[in-house]
Amino acid sequence: MAKNNDTENTASINFLSAATSITGDIRSDGDFRIDGTLKGSLHSKGKVVIGKSGNVEGEIICENADISGTITGKIVVFELLDVKATAKIDGDIFTNKLAVEPGAKFTGTCNMNEIPKPESTSGTKDGKIQEKEKAVK
Repeated sequence: MAKNNDTENTASINFLSAATSITGDIRSDGDFRIDGTLKGSLHSKGKVVIGKSGNVEGEIICENADISGTITGKIVVFELLDVKATAKIDGDIFTNKLAVEPGAKFTGTCNMNEIPKPESTSGTKDGKIQEKEKAVK
């Protein structure tokens, strides 16, 4: 029996370690975990995890997110945003579903009624997320 080497179905997982700092914008088709520092935006088609030592100063747009670290900026999560007890968020949240553990700190507004749902995508590979980004701005 032959092995199936279909790499297109394999989700990529990206990692920014605790000893690393990046200034700039990141776009990813896969999941992304940040334990270091990002000064810029992160747009992911997958799940974003901000670890306890993670620090983001900028916009996050993704499908799902688990936040344990610090975020200063707007967060747009199209499915579930899970805010852990160690999280500190200073910015506005747009999400479909929200779970917050006791102890989490949040300063800003939360909107669960106006998550962008584009009727169609533009023909590009990033079409879905680009349409959602336009609807949020």
